[in-house]
Amino acid sequence: MKKIFWLLLGLSVTVNAQTVSLSNSPALSIAKPNSVGISNERLERISSMISGAVEENVIPGAVAIVCRNGKIVYQKAFGYSDVENKRAFKVDDIFRIASQSKAITTTAAMMLWEEGKFNLDDPVSKYIPEFKNPVLLDRFYMKDSSYTTKPAGKEITIRHLMTHTSGLGYGVIDGDERFKAIYKKAGITDLFSTEPITIAESVKKLARLPLHHVPGEKYTYSEGLDVLGYLIEIWSGQSFDQYLSEHIFKPLGMKDTYFYLPETKSARLVEVQTKDAQGNWVNFTDDFYDVNYPKTGAKMFFSGGAGLSSTVFDYATFLQMFLNKGELNGQRLLSRKTVEFMLMNQVGDLHAKDAGFGLGFAILNEKGAADGGKGSEGTFRWGGYFNTQYFADPVENVIGIIMKQTQRTGGDYTGDRFKQLVFQSIDD
Repeated sequence: MKKIFWLLLGLSVTVNAQTVSLSNSPALSIAKPNSVGISNERLERISSMISGAVEENVIPGAVAIVCRNGKIVYQKAFGYSDVENKRAFKVDDIFRIASQSKAITTTAAMMLWEEGKFNLDDPVSKYIPEFKNPVLLDRFYMKDSSYTTKPAGKEITIRHLMTHTSGLGYGVIDGDERFKAIYKKAGITDLFSTEPITIAESVKKLARLPLHHVPGEKYTYSEGLDVLGYLIEIWSGQSFDQYLSEHIFKPLGMKDTYFYLPETKSARLVEVQTKDAQGNWVNFTDDFYDVNYPKTGAKMFFSGGAGLSSTVFDYATFLQMFLNKGELNGQRLLSRKTVEFMLMNQVGDLHAKDAGFGLGFAILNEKGAADGGKGSEGTFRWGGYFNTQYFADPVENVIGIIMKQTQRTGGDYTGDRFKQLVFQSIDD
């Protein structure tokens, strides 16, 4: 009888990666700014800045949210989510968050790490044999995109995937033209797709390609988080979208976050916009991908690095869980100790002068904090391909998110200015 009890207990722990917590931080709720040490008068400088950017034609519009101590003190929409059809932005609009997916994917993987499914320094080839014996690019011939390779001499680990130090590239957005050509010729699916392809198929193609550098030696922004998404399927025995829905989105109450939107919510998806030759905002199209991928096509490719869509409220909820050290609304997704080391710099000085890189986030360092207007040392941040940005400051317990949906436009200062104006609003 005891054996059966422990077997059932073990199964329940495996199925429920999140657990009921001894802590019970409430879900995000609206409060007056002055109740959490924020000046309402100073917050309105954010409104003036974004409204000015819309009037100056810098952006077509935006939605922004500011939270402190688990309270929403600012949530506003500006301008048009579809200028051509005069559709005004709303605070609950759904945005393609692209690379903001990466932190969610890393969180899912770390929940499985807490279950003992893998070690961070395990070689990826332990779970995906195609990654065994990686190679480096040796010689490349632009005429036909052929190349020669040499042994990398070192395996890619799970930690390398999370920190962009694996040596993998990023296809069409890669900074090296050689790798753009190699990935295109190999048929790698970059970022998003409406085609009937799975992450397993794309990742196994990727595994056969040469690396930028020996794993661990440099920081190269990459499709490593797509590989991690496939590993989550292997470790959990669920499809990636199922795992996120059951173990992150539902427990946290993130009701508007999906890879592919249900029909009942697809009308809330914001148009991607760009400027025409006359400087007018028009809806963006590209032959690289279908911008309507969250609501059309095969709906089979679950990109851990770029595939999710969400709202400012849902993403603020996700970040608040991190500020709460892994818990929200009585649901514990990660232990306090796991959150602590995820938010430690894992890459030394490989990432940037003002920030290191943890497991899923850029981490502001002492120099970055001293630059001013970026937050306290330890603030974690990132953004997305379609012009969305976020940050969370664990010292001030402040979250800021600004979301737009634009492509191929220059001069947008709103992301940096927003950060600066959030911090100047603190009044305690």
